[in-house]
Amino acid sequence: MSTDTRGRFADYGPPRRVDGGLRARSTRGTIGVSWWSRRFLEVLESFALGTRLTRGRSYARAGQVVRLDVAPGVVSAVVQGSRVTPYQVDVVLPPFPARLWARIEAELAAQAFFSARLLAGDLPAELEELFAAAGAPLFPAAVTELDQRCSCPDPAVPCKHLAATFYLLAEAFDADPFTLLHWRGRSRADLLARLRELRVAGSPAAPGAGEPPEPAEDSVRPPARRTSTGRERHGEPPPGRRAADVPAAGAARALADLPAVPLTEAVDRFWLPPVPLPERPPSLTARPDLLLRQLGAPAPAIGGPGLAERLRHAYRQLGG
Repeated sequence: MSTDTRGRFADYGPPRRVDGGLRARSTRGTIGVSWWSRRFLEVLESFALGTRLTRGRSYARAGQVVRLDVAPGVVSAVVQGSRVTPYQVDVVLPPFPARLWARIEAELAAQAFFSARLLAGDLPAELEELFAAAGAPLFPAAVTELDQRCSCPDPAVPCKHLAATFYLLAEAFDADPFTLLHWRGRSRADLLARLRELRVAGSPAAPGAGEPPEPAEDSVRPPARRTSTGRERHGEPPPGRRAADVPAAGAARALADLPAVPLTEAVDRFWLPPVPLPERPPSLTARPDLLLRQLGAPAPAIGGPGLAERLRHAYRQLGG
């Protein structure tokens, strides 16, 4: 940087104070507590950018970031510096194309482990490997993969305004892990709806999984009204109806497609599971903040991510 440039920056002085800015929850040490937010910040911090990162953390903790918005492919922020007019910050990372997301969703839906964790509002660490195997690394391999723009006069990239945005973005990932996936091109609602759809379609008992059944004789006319009997309420077939006509449920539903053979002919495979099991056993835990993770961050009008963090802390205290 030239002497003239240093002189111009020295004239600006400290940043202007902001009322109601987005303030980092971390007040000291590192920022980011989840594995996904730390992995994201590792890319930025691995380049040893020195004082700009230090000043960026100070900006994030002082509430200098006025606004932070995440959309597919772009993170935009408004950061108040020493000038009257705040600076506009944009961090661009191309989202995954639709065909690549379709492949990822099929991989996620094929394993109950991933579906269960995502539906519970969590990102398992194994998710990074799955994305990489699908040819879609979840995190940028280098800071140069990001198109970083700031309207400030500092030619360095990233400048302290961009660094402050990175740190606030990492905390947004902590508050709602689906923010990271939204940036890569899939919102929480769209991804979870697609996983449910694929899981149902892949079920052996799902409509369309096999040959369509022949329509019953009385399916062409509305059934006559009748009242339920005690037998039906207790799961027994009504008089005149065979037990075989009652749709299978539970274990019987999973075993319905297996061939009926004598035990002596199937003893070698009798104890094998009738349906594929996940490659790894699920490790679900009942966390006190499970509902908060499923709902996502509250709207800014009612407190935003800060409200979610306060509620999460209260839940932990009550759950302990």
